[in-house]
Amino acid sequence: MPSHDVMPNMDLYQPVQVEDALAIADRLAERGWLVGGGQDTYGWLKDRAKSVEALIDLSGIESLRGIKETADGIEIGALTTLTEITGNDLITQRYSVLSDAAGRVASPQIRNIGTLGGNVSQDVRCWYYRRGLDCYRAGGNLCYADTPEGMNREHSLFEASRCVAASPSDTAPALVALDATMVIQSSGGERTLAAEDYFVGPAIDIENTTALRPGEILTSVRIPSTWANATFYFEKVADRNSWDFALVNIAAAFKVSGGNIEDSRIVCGAVQCTPRRVTNVENAIRGQAKNSSTAESVAAMSTDGARVLAHNGYKVPLMQNLVKRAISA
Repeated sequence: MPSHDVMPNMDLYQPVQVEDALAIADRLAERGWLVGGGQDTYGWLKDRAKSVEALIDLSGIESLRGIKETADGIEIGALTTLTEITGNDLITQRYSVLSDAAGRVASPQIRNIGTLGGNVSQDVRCWYYRRGLDCYRAGGNLCYADTPEGMNREHSLFEASRCVAASPSDTAPALVALDATMVIQSSGGERTLAAEDYFVGPAIDIENTTALRPGEILTSVRIPSTWANATFYFEKVADRNSWDFALVNIAAAFKVSGGNIEDSRIVCGAVQCTPRRVTNVENAIRGQAKNSSTAESVAAMSTDGARVLAHNGYKVPLMQNLVKRAISA
């Protein structure tokens, strides 16, 4: 039996130009694995839960790093670290919901290496799946977590189709709240997707959590000026304040005039496989005062349609309370 203390053998490519990376990714297709900071990748490979013929290390491509102001907002390279996002003046002053979210990811050491592109593109954290069991997501015919005996305390409340694993990303809800655009390149050109459409649930694709396909690279994220300087709120509840993934998190943006909410985007994470936009609450609070009375009146709506598993029922009041706090803050 091979040792799990060392990495398996594989080829390594380290391009320094996007064009070279795209050519390699196109040639290798599903046989290649794109690596940014590697925080998610190396665990998969070391544990032998997934295997790959080659790694395509993007960390040497400087053009995929950095934050720049554009005519209509900002653009963030996919390899920009979470620490850079947390400390960037443009983001902290105009789009603080993203810097707040990035600052709550794991630990400082991981934020120094982890990238925005990696954080939004990481796979689900279900331990059955990551142990290499043949669950639905791994090509089998059973969801081990969705059973009376299953360990599902951290799993989904909504939109579970064969798989009940939840989204692990803290920055993903913030990008959806900011109406960001994901820029994806391949050897055939560039395409863009709204952040809300970048993330896909198991009813659409049981094997992938994003719209990225073999041969494609997420190169940057564009955030429009639409929500610049809005009233923002981000909160993450986890078992420990550092390191742990969210039990539930929330990212919200409000346009407020005269104390009333003109528009809002409220997004919860860790309650389904994708960031969950709470559109019924957004519609209900439009034109209402941004205060605790409004918050109380709509909080219960946020969990309409929830399907509680054996051990994650606590997420219902937790999600309602986070929505309430975001509106009343």
